[in-house]
Amino acid sequence: MRPVIPYVTAALLFGLGVYGVLRRRNAVLVLMAVELMLNAVNLILVTADTTAKAVLPHGGQVFALFVIVLAAAEVGVGLAIVLQLYRMRASVAVDEIPLTEPHTAEPVSATTSGRASPAAGSEPEGPR
Repeated sequence: MRPVIPYVTAALLFGLGVYGVLRRRNAVLVLMAVELMLNAVNLILVTADTTAKAVLPHGGQVFALFVIVLAAAEVGVGLAIVLQLYRMRASVAVDEIPLTEPHTAEPVSATTSGRASPAAGSEPEGPR
């Protein structure tokens, strides 16, 4: 078997996955693009395992199995996040997700101007 064909196929799959991650707006399609990239890595690992003499027997296949387990966990967590996002916002568009918390301005009090604040449990200040 010529190792060039699987390597080129894996490179095309990985490139397609990167394009999908960078250009898609739907979160489910972004997850599918990540899965495509992980499958390209699996193809590279298995091809390298069959073509190269490794110290560990079937090392690439074992790593590919770990990548499959990682992909399954990523799908579970990712879909849970997407479902929660859909429940909160009624949309799964990635570009509409706020990345920061809304900033609320608090008024500046006298305690922040450098004076020491009264200790907890002491009597309140008032007319003497």
